[in-house]
Amino acid sequence: MTIPLVVGYFKMNTAKRINNILNAEGMPVWQRNYYEHIIRNEEEYSRIHQYIETNVQNWVTDDENPVKSK
Repeated sequence: MTIPLVVGYFKMNTAKRINNILNAEGMPVWQRNYYEHIIRNEEEYSRIHQYIETNVQNWVTDDENPVKSK
């Protein structure tokens, strides 16, 4: 199985479960697409880890946020 198939399968199945729990059929759960990158050293790992940890703070201004602050 290729990475795109694994990611697609994961996103499809988790979105179905989330929508089922919320009784919100068809509600978007995931942003479209994704970015894959091979982490080659500790410095890259640290930089990417920091990005992931702090990225949620940027959600209010993210172009993908449907209720983005204007």
